[in-house]
Amino acid sequence: MTSAIPIKGAILRFAGGVLALLLGATWTAAQMLDDFVVKYDQSQLLKLPRPASEIIIGNPVIADISVHSGNLLVITGKSFGITNMIVLDAKREVIMERRVLVKRDEVKVVNLQRGALRQTYNCTPQCNPTATIGDEPAYFDSIVKASEKKTGMSEKAADGTPANQ
Repeated sequence: MTSAIPIKGAILRFAGGVLALLLGATWTAAQMLDDFVVKYDQSQLLKLPRPASEIIIGNPVIADISVHSGNLLVITGKSFGITNMIVLDAKREVIMERRVLVKRDEVKVVNLQRGALRQTYNCTPQCNPTATIGDEPAYFDSIVKASEKKTGMSEKAADGTPANQ
């Protein structure tokens, strides 16, 4: 099943699944054949040689895309895995077709392994817990809950609401 979302004169089409990440200004045939690697929870820009009218994403759970102009895309790694992306112009001609690989950024990441259970810490420069897909469920849930609480407090402060209300 495919669904389409209009985007400023273009259509973003989801073909049952995920998306990809791409970066660059000009694409050669050789570059189009290589996997594009995006890091989990990070975004990259992709400048297309001509405006996109439609973007087909294999699996939007793996990656997300937004169009900031007809030919500038922002691709964000959402979950680990591989998907594909097909970009079409107004004449429905392929501008680009690439596989997208979303992987974790291993720089300054520490994994605490307790048997089969894993906890992930981002050490920049101090080690702090971070929610990463594949972590021990109770640990993951506690980190997500703490992050949501902090975000809520920040939003209240931005609105001028006291934190205890």
